[in-house]
Amino acid sequence: MLQHLSARMTTSEAIANRPSEVMVKRPSEAIVELQEFINSCRDAREARKALAVKLIYLGYMYEEIQTILDVSLGSITGWKQAYEDDGVDGLRMQYKGKKGYLNSEERLEILSWLQTKDCWELSELEYKLASEYDIIYESNQSYYDLFEAAGISWKKTTKLNPKADPDAVAEKKKRLKCF
Repeated sequence: MLQHLSARMTTSEAIANRPSEVMVKRPSEAIVELQEFINSCRDAREARKALAVKLIYLGYMYEEIQTILDVSLGSITGWKQAYEDDGVDGLRMQYKGKKGYLNSEERLEILSWLQTKDCWELSELEYKLASEYDIIYESNQSYYDLFEAAGISWKKTTKLNPKADPDAVAEKKKRLKCF
């Protein structure tokens, strides 16, 4: 009920009802700042947050913004609060990614070690990481990424096809020369 009442308030009424210790920008300043943030934003999720807050300052009701942007009322309220507390920095994505298993020094050691040979097998890299760094990746993609960073194609880690039959290859070459 309280949320619906605040949605019907105009921006100036909402600002007038806020506690005095919270510093609030004038709506026109906020709109300009939010538009600049939207224009420079690379992440669509951050731009959507800023757009929702901008629409609030333009006088749209929360329900209208919910319909336009297909977001929850709680999200809109949270984004507005984050903007009022921290400015545009409050609208930025907080997730910075997962910390890697290897620090930069260890990664450089592995990459230089990989560059000592031309031909590698995945099991050699797995063993090195497990024995020296106590790291076992769940996905082979992490090993392939290390090969790629070292300039080694994991698709060409062996010189010869282990299933190749030299006699069959020679026979096929003879047949192809005939044509």
